[in-house]
Amino acid sequence: MNSVRKTSKPIELSFGLAKERYAYCGVDADSALRRLARIPISLHCWQGDDLGGFENTSGELGGGLAVTGNYPGKARTPVELRADLEKALSLIPGKHRLNLHACYAETEGKRVERNELAPEHFIRWIDWAKENQLGMDFNPTFFSHPKAADGFTLSHRDIVIRSFWIEHGIACRKIGAAIGRALGQPCITNVWIPDGYKDTPADRKGPRERLAASLDSIFKTPISPGLNLDSVEPKLFGIGSESYVVGSHEFYLGYAVSRKKLLTLDAGHYHPTESIADKISSVLQFLPEILLHVSRGVRWDSDHVVTLTDELEAIAREIVANDHNDRVHIGLDYFDASINRIAAWVIGTRNMLRALLLALLEPPAIRAAETSGDHTARLALQEEARALPFGAVWDQYCESKGVPAAEAWLREVKSHEKHVLSKRR
Repeated sequence: MNSVRKTSKPIELSFGLAKERYAYCGVDADSALRRLARIPISLHCWQGDDLGGFENTSGELGGGLAVTGNYPGKARTPVELRADLEKALSLIPGKHRLNLHACYAETEGKRVERNELAPEHFIRWIDWAKENQLGMDFNPTFFSHPKAADGFTLSHRDIVIRSFWIEHGIACRKIGAAIGRALGQPCITNVWIPDGYKDTPADRKGPRERLAASLDSIFKTPISPGLNLDSVEPKLFGIGSESYVVGSHEFYLGYAVSRKKLLTLDAGHYHPTESIADKISSVLQFLPEILLHVSRGVRWDSDHVVTLTDELEAIAREIVANDHNDRVHIGLDYFDASINRIAAWVIGTRNMLRALLLALLEPPAIRAAETSGDHTARLALQEEARALPFGAVWDQYCESKGVPAAEAWLREVKSHEKHVLSKRR
């Protein structure tokens, strides 16, 4: 997907000097770039069309989800969405993955209920991923549906509605397995539900008992981990579920540990003062693997485009410094309709990669100082590392992978907007 670009002389010279500077600090910059190339990021399809999907259902997004902005050029069809993803991927270094929601099924204009979805409704996505050498992940869609209108799905007290959503979850695991089989690598199928109350509930126990039983039904049939990995995702609160969320962190942590499932840690699903970076090493004491949904919460779970913040750097460092690359699956989860949607993909994904590269370039003297008990040196070296020539290494990585370095990618997005996106009405 990325074309070969000739490395410019200034970038080549800058990288040479940066390599020397990092070598002086005990860091092999070339090795860091080779390691970075082996870390895929799962790009979320819903950034491209504001989580609309292709079911053509009426009504609001629902589930406590909201997308703000009306920037022109939104993808309206699967073909347009895939084309936009291709443009974004052409500006992001490395080989990555696609994260797809069930509501993006292609049903040839026919109404197919969610509990009747099958691999055939995603064959074009699978073929596209295969053609572009991408892995794929999958998500049941437990929102934006009449049977989720009252805010409850898998924990619903009505057995008929609950059974419908159980069947949807079962169908999605089969789709995930088909994706994994077709692409030759596991698909992560992630379960998130919006269930909860706006105000103080009288019964907190009942919905959680029903949720546990529903999940057990969904996961009853074993699927080879070589095809599909199951993950469950907690949340602190949402719009319409401010006082009580059935699938809390404690609930899903206990469920994942006891049922041997992956736990999804979403950067926007906790209190603003909590960091998922701190949770990674704790959870991995008891689970073999986890999934991350990286976003940027500003006030609540607002899912802003990922920027290179201290929090993002901390997340990346926890993965790299503890050698968790094979145990932590990294996905993005944000949607911004106030700016160019392709640019939002590129900015967020490149920043996730930048944060990982920063972690890979960390001087070993920092950890050595901590190990020796010299916390003064640890702090001093952490701060001095901020001034190391990281940007030159990043630019070299981009050009070596055939994508524009620095801000040059923005010109391509602006040109694409002028010649392609602006014609969408």
